Amino acid sequence: MKYVDEFRNAKLVRKLSARINSINPGNNLNIMEVCGTHTQNFCRFGLAKLLPKNIRLISGPGCPVCVSPQGYIDAAIKLAKNKDVLIVTFGDMLCVPGSVSSLEKERAKFGNVRVAYSPLDALSISRDNPDKKVVFLAVGFETTAPTIALSVMEAKKESLKNLFFLSSLKLIPAAMHYLLLDKKLKVDGFLCPGHVSAVIGIKDYAFIPKKYKIPCCVAGFEPVDILEGIDMILEQIVTGNPYVANQYTRVVAQAGNPRAKEIIRRVFKISDSRWRGLGIIPGSGLKLKDEFSGFDAGRIFSVASMQNKAEPVKRCRCSEVLKGLISPPGCPLFGRRCQPDNPFGPCMVSNEGACNAYYKFRQ
Repeated sequence: MKYVDEFRNAKLVRKLSARINSINPGNNLNIMEVCGTHTQNFCRFGLAKLLPKNIRLISGPGCPVCVSPQGYIDAAIKLAKNKDVLIVTFGDMLCVPGSVSSLEKERAKFGNVRVAYSPLDALSISRDNPDKKVVFLAVGFETTAPTIALSVMEAKKESLKNLFFLSSLKLIPAAMHYLLLDKKLKVDGFLCPGHVSAVIGIKDYAFIPKKYKIPCCVAGFEPVDILEGIDMILEQIVTGNPYVANQYTRVVAQAGNPRAKEIIRRVFKISDSRWRGLGIIPGSGLKLKDEFSGFDAGRIFSVASMQNKAEPVKRCRCSEVLKGLISPPGCPLFGRRCQPDNPFGPCMVSNEGACNAYYKFRQ
């Protein structure tokens, strides 16, 4: 398949593996892949076997489903119990556990949870159900924010009175800054997310090499991409010259997508946000601007306070997985009580979750 097979070329993969092993600086190194798709494909293609044993890829909070706080799920469940409300959500949100239930369980009881493939589907559903209050669960990072913003703009243009958005949109660079403040975490390099970077570009990561002297590389998701990204990070470590490299130039421009960024700024404003397992991170969320507040489900249905509710401590160690402090098998529930068909924690739910990836490809 053109544009895929060439990035899975076995000869290139072996060549990159040999180069990485030849320039290996010798110290134990932790490289954090912030995107869940990196985690999935690193496990899927068995790339750990191609790296020196002292170079370890650790997972970060790059799965939007995984970091949606328990209070957010509880708020959505509360709305789903209202016979006058239709919840519209991406499919991977269905199984995320709240404090006592999940959207999947509530759908079985009440039947008023719909799965969408695009935020624009919520517009159609609201038009087709004028007697219902339709609430779209706006979950994701900078990648999904533009299409959600466009949906809000279109809803306002059409003067839709029965469509609302419950936002749990989050910003990746702010989370990376938060992680670097954690003294327990040792990160020697970042493999930056390709999807997010296609929107925001590479400049938003500049504080990492400038302030923390840690190298970064925006990388694609195929084996050649990931290994080349690691190679570019190691080269920075060896030369002592950290900067933000861009391996994914076929998709990511230095300035990102100016039009997409403008659409986000048009509809949303930056706010503090709670991340599941991490707590409240300053300046890491997006909320609707005042001129669009009539579409804010948190305000209209008085569930905003539920979203910021602190989570109880459980035996699930997803919070440590999301920080890269442990790998998924380090959680005592992994593969036992917690499995994809019966997830105890959010990292096992989504295809972008680290626990899901480790479980699926552990052989």
